[in-house]
Amino acid sequence: MSDHPRAPHPLAPRAITLAEAADREALRHLVAAYGHGIDRRDYALVLSLYHDDAIDDHTPYYCGSAQGYVAWLPGMLATWRATSHVMTSALYVFDGPDHAQGEVVARAWHLTADGTRQFIAWGRYADRYERRAGIWRFAHRAFILDHAEDLPANPGNDFGSTGVDVGQAGRNDPVYARLPLFNH
Repeated sequence: MSDHPRAPHPLAPRAITLAEAADREALRHLVAAYGHGIDRRDYALVLSLYHDDAIDDHTPYYCGSAQGYVAWLPGMLATWRATSHVMTSALYVFDGPDHAQGEVVARAWHLTADGTRQFIAWGRYADRYERRAGIWRFAHRAFILDHAEDLPANPGNDFGSTGVDVGQAGRNDPVYARLPLFNH
């Protein structure tokens, strides 16, 4: 047995302060806003989530500056009629008051432009966050693919959903009409 007690695991349960709880909520909001920005093709929002010197790593498709990533997105997303990025869980570890790291589990669903295929990526984001001028943003974001599915898209019976708003990429999505505070 060692004479030195081991430091607790950084992910082990422990008491947290109200300030840390607020920081965790700010990071959850940042991560959720990313999914919304990608799915609604709100590139200005996506860019605002990164620090100016941030890196986005979606290797092998893109790895570089956040500005370059956002410039790359419209061409890549043009191949998909619809996407849905869902963040299912997240773990955050803080290193001082202004640095954190997070593992965010995600499901990214993509429907081809012709509506015949769906691609589902199951994976995780390995994020590094920094708070600057009081605002948490991505300093480095990397995607880790755990599993992918490429399936036929089989639209079935709509179960009486005629007249229901249908989501779509961009500013014509019904969320903007139903939630006017989301408009910018």
